[in-house]
Amino acid sequence: MKSLRTYSIPFSGLKLGKHYFEYEINDEFFSEFEYSLVKKANLVCKLELDKQETMLILNFDITGTVAATCDRCLAEYQQPVDIQEQQIARFTEDEMGEDDEIITLGKNDHEINIAGLIYEYVTVSMPFIANCSNQGDGKQCDEEMLKNLNKLSVNDEQEQNADPRWEALKKLK
Repeated sequence: MKSLRTYSIPFSGLKLGKHYFEYEINDEFFSEFEYSLVKKANLVCKLELDKQETMLILNFDITGTVAATCDRCLAEYQQPVDIQEQQIARFTEDEMGEDDEIITLGKNDHEINIAGLIYEYVTVSMPFIANCSNQGDGKQCDEEMLKNLNKLSVNDEQEQNADPRWEALKKLK
């Protein structure tokens, strides 16, 4: 977790107003998270931190590519990522309820670590069903692999040789 110290921003020494930070997010970043779905990435995170008297407003702009595996042909491809997110961190001594949208910072807090936020934004942005066509360059799945998968898939002959005891249940429809 030492390398994640890079993503800690000491806000107590910053003047009121906007401040800009830029981070390179790569394989080493994601290796710090034990069960990360993302293993390889080449991302740039541009952060605009707007420090106000009662809060910090963090605007994230994360762009680049993440290595993903196609769910259809199992080929590795580069999934483009373009994320814009905003996070608010309030300065307060009152215990606020569990609120995922607002981070609470106490008077003893002098820095904010954004590594967890970056990890979350990238992981959530990944498609539920990964497909080679997500690259946006017109590339489709590996045709040879798809042919091999079709050969191995269940076909009609196997269905015809099904156990005759199931026929009685099919009539119940």
